[in-house]
Amino acid sequence: MEQNGNVYITRERLVELENELRELKTFKRKQVADKIAEARAHGDISENAEYDAAREEQAHLEIKIAKLENILSRVIVIDEKSMPDDEVHILCTVSIRDLQTGRETDYTLVSPEESDFEQNKISIVSPIGKALLGKKINDIIEVNNQNGIRQYKILKITK
Repeated sequence: MEQNGNVYITRERLVELENELRELKTFKRKQVADKIAEARAHGDISENAEYDAAREEQAHLEIKIAKLENILSRVIVIDEKSMPDDEVHILCTVSIRDLQTGRETDYTLVSPEESDFEQNKISIVSPIGKALLGKKINDIIEVNNQNGIRQYKILKITK
């Protein structure tokens, strides 16, 4: 969840991001440095495809490290237990019914960094995520998407 530049995530996700950053900065940087050194050892670097590939990999790695450091510098950890039980908030799972088709779907609301549509984890900044936040069971929400305006009824909220 990004508001005012803050990134709201769970304690578990924070640990994952910190571990990923540590892995990239220690082991992955060393691997890439070794590849560069090995490619240099092959002679003229001006026409060395291995060297160019290793340098490009290094550039991508440094961009990924910078992005993770940026996210971690803006993190606010969310405690699920402090969230209300009767309204939709980040980290809860919401069962909704499309009032046009009758189709029921469960979504878990997460931060943009954790969203995964295939796992029904939707970002709280997505159109449906924004519409759901703060709502309660039996509320009707309207979502404007590429197919027009859709209405959904909130059936269930679980932590």
